[in-house]
Formats: sequence, structure tokens, C-alpha cells
Amino acid sequence: MKDALAEIQRGVEEILPEAELIEKLKLKRPLRVKLGMDPTAPDLHLGHTVVINKLRQFQDLGHHVLFLIGDFTGMIGDPSGKTATRPPLTKAEVEKNAETYRQQVFKILDQDHTEILFNSHWFGKKSAAEMIQLASCSTVARMLERDDFSKRYQSGQSIAIHEFLYPLIMGYDSVEMKADIELGGTDQKFNLLMGRELQKHFGQPQQVAIMMPLLEGTDGVKKMSKSLGNYIGIDEAPSEMFGKIMSISDVLMWRYYELLSFKSIQAIEQLQDQVRDGMNPRDAKVMLAKEVITRFHSAHAAEQAHEAFVQRFQQGEIPEDLPVQNVNGPIAIAALLKEAGLVQSTSEALRAIQQGGVKVDGEKVTDRNFTFENSGEYICQVGKRRIAKVHVKIS
Repeated sequence: MKDALAEIQRGVEEILPEAELIEKLKLKRPLRVKLGMDPTAPDLHLGHTVVINKLRQFQDLGHHVLFLIGDFTGMIGDPSGKTATRPPLTKAEVEKNAETYRQQVFKILDQDHTEILFNSHWFGKKSAAEMIQLASCSTVARMLERDDFSKRYQSGQSIAIHEFLYPLIMGYDSVEMKADIELGGTDQKFNLLMGRELQKHFGQPQQVAIMMPLLEGTDGVKKMSKSLGNYIGIDEAPSEMFGKIMSISDVLMWRYYELLSFKSIQAIEQLQDQVRDGMNPRDAKVMLAKEVITRFHSAHAAEQAHEAFVQRFQQGEIPEDLPVQNVNGPIAIAALLKEAGLVQSTSEALRAIQQGGVKVDGEKVTDRNFTFENSGEYICQVGKRRIAKVHVKIS
């Protein structure tokens, strides 16, 4: 049990209460370990996998894992850490995103030993009277103990009534699932503890809450997020994943090893010793990139991505087989970069221009109003890794 506890504690920010976790591990049965995720976006990124990896560890230790897709809560929108009310998603949007979650999560979890649940299964059947009864389990004062709600209230920002329901609904999921342990990010602490309160209210043993840290994005500052453009998607092309991992700082690399690698703690410590003894940190980063890409694609794809990276960036070559993207002009630089698939949004393109990360035919673009007004082919580049050949046709 000592080894199991050490593995569970690895990379964890907080366990509440840890003494109860030890007592639960002494029970002679598999524990019911819950992780819930709202399908509010179509893709998972490496930040999401930090807590999914922890769920896999419990699976490998012989426990029963429950992956909850919050198709009901997804239509409410998790207010955790938000400064404003989130726009609600439609049922169709949630269902579409939920399907991609089901497909992507099994790149980490063992499909044959994972129970997939949807909280619409029980909440879709509840009456208005039952929802009111659930709402009576907490108070406005308790909700305002949340840091995000408190800040919004004090600053005069609106808080919609349905946002108060979110932690109650998420907590009640633990009652329905009879969870022994619930996993989540540090921003989910209030919601996870609400699960403990509701289990006690309904006469169940209380779950242990395990909080994982939020993974910093490739910028090394803010948490990984698609909206911030600092993410690494698990469904991205191997070459793109490789380049992004190689772009992180040497310091951030060890954070990624701790939270993303399946190597043992001892193996990572040995690798750190090798770097201190003179090994190039770049080689350790290559090992990390290959491990991650192998997990989500294949070992062959990881090797190909490494070779392409060496050719493109270490030897200063641009691949000859770049696909040609056809766009109609005149077209502004930000719109072209989005249409060519080099950025997710025009706002991301404008940020990249402001940061000096955009080049056209090898020349840095500093004018955000730059427009392609002539027909022709252009080599467009965002950062060091995203490159496309764009054919502009003036209509």
C-alpha cells in the first residue's frame, strides 16, 4: 500500500482528507474513482490529460474508474474561475463534443475497464420539485464562499441563479455514482467538497477529493487553454505536437515530465541527474515529445516527427512537400492565417503578429493591417513550427 499511496500522491496538489484516503485504500475492494468533464469544447488537450492520467493510475492499481461526461452540466457551464456568466451551449453542441470525448479519452484509459456515464441519465428524469429540493441543500452564503463568486459579487458583476446550481448538480453526481474518490483540478476544489457534503446529506460515506495542478501552457505562464493559443491538442498532428513540446523552456520541461510522463519518479530523477552532469536538455525534451506522441499516435509517428523537426529546424530547411492552401484575395493577414489553418482564430493571429511571430516569405510581419493584394504563392509561418504554402487568387 505504501507504493500505491506514493504513486497516487505523485504530482497531486492536495488530498482532502488524506487520512480518509489511507483508510479507503485499506478496504478489501476496488474503490469507485470518479472524474467528471463537461464537453464544452470538441477536443482534449494535454492540460486535460493531467487528471485523466491520474485516473489511469487508479485503473492500473486495480480500482474501478468512472468517467462522467457532463452532458447536463455542460449546458449550464462551469463557473469555476470565470469572471462572467458563460454562454450556455445547445444540447446538439454538447452531444457532438461528448462523442469526441468518448473517442479521445480511450487514448489514455483502458476501454474494457472504464465505465462511461452521462449525468443527463439521472438529471434528465428529475422533476422541478426535486431540483428545488436539491437547491435547498446549500445557501447563498455558502456559495459566496467561492473565490470566483465572491469577487464577482464584490465587483458588481452579475451572477446568474443557474450558476449556483452547478456545484450542487456536480456534487449530486457523486451521490448517484456512489464515488469513493473524486479527481479534479485545483479550480474544482469547491465542487469536489460539495460532493462530500451532499453524500453526507444523503447518508453515504464521503468521497475523498484529490486535486491535480493546472498544467501551464507552452508559454509557461498561464494554464493551458485553447482560447489562449498555448495548448497542445492530443489529436494534433505528430509534427505539430513535437514542435510545441520542443518549444517549452527547460524548466517547464520537468513540470511536464512530472504531470504527463508515465516514467517512474526514479527514472525522471535519474534523467535530471544526467542533465546536471552535462546531458543536453534538448535530448531530454526529445524523449518527452516522443513519449507523448507515441501515446496519442504511435512510436513510428513519433520517430517521423523527430526526423522532420531535425530537418526543418535544426538544419534550417522548409519541407518541399508543403500542401498548398488556396484562398481568395484581397485578404488581410489575420484572416489568411486562420483560413490556412495556422491559427485557431483571427485574435490569435493578431497576438502572434504583435509578438513578432509571423513571417511571410521569411520576412517578419509587424503590420496587423497587412493585406495580400496580389495573386501568387507565399510561404506563411507562425512561430517556429506552423508553416504553410498559401496560393492567393485575386478575384
